[in-house]
Amino acid sequence: MPKISAFEKHFDRYEEWFEKNEYAYQSELDAVKLLMPKFVKGLEIGIGTGRFAVPLNIKNGVEPSSEMRKIALERGLNVVDGVAENLPFEDNSFDLVLMVTTVCFVDDVLKSFKECFRVLKNNGTILIGFVDRESTIGKIYQANKEKSLFYKEATFYSTSEIVELLYEAGFKNFNFSQTIFKKLDEIKEKEPVRYGFGKGSFIVISAKK
Repeated sequence: MPKISAFEKHFDRYEEWFEKNEYAYQSELDAVKLLMPKFVKGLEIGIGTGRFAVPLNIKNGVEPSSEMRKIALERGLNVVDGVAENLPFEDNSFDLVLMVTTVCFVDDVLKSFKECFRVLKNNGTILIGFVDRESTIGKIYQANKEKSLFYKEATFYSTSEIVELLYEAGFKNFNFSQTIFKKLDEIKEKEPVRYGFGKGSFIVISAKK
């Protein structure tokens, strides 16, 4: 079952996070943009309220939370009910698939990546944005999981674990970007975005089908 109960009940608190942490949010967007290819038809899995899809010009999404889906639809996005492990789309449908902070909430990450591979066209790109478990913020989230509204049921992954799962699903040609080098309450302006991983807390991995 998708871990959506907190998002159903507290979607307003989810939205507040982006207002409160505007610089962190903009930095994460920049990290995605750094690796983003030109595309015609994109899909975001776990699109939430559309906070990434709208500025990144991704029009299509999958979202199991009805409350989040409602907000995304109001923002003009094409959003369907569904889960990452069973995408309601034909093979070879998209040039780009994006997942941002979604992998920690899915039940079967490998199955999700295999589904992404299936719906992507040949030479299509997958982009995975997530908080690295071994990073500063990852360790804070992990330590405070039980007290967290949204991350109580989350499973955090390291960059190497995500790479291994993507590789097992058939992906190749990996690239990385990273940002968020401070704790969230220390961020007073946009954080730098750099290639690679191992220093920043928010990592983006791009790979090709």
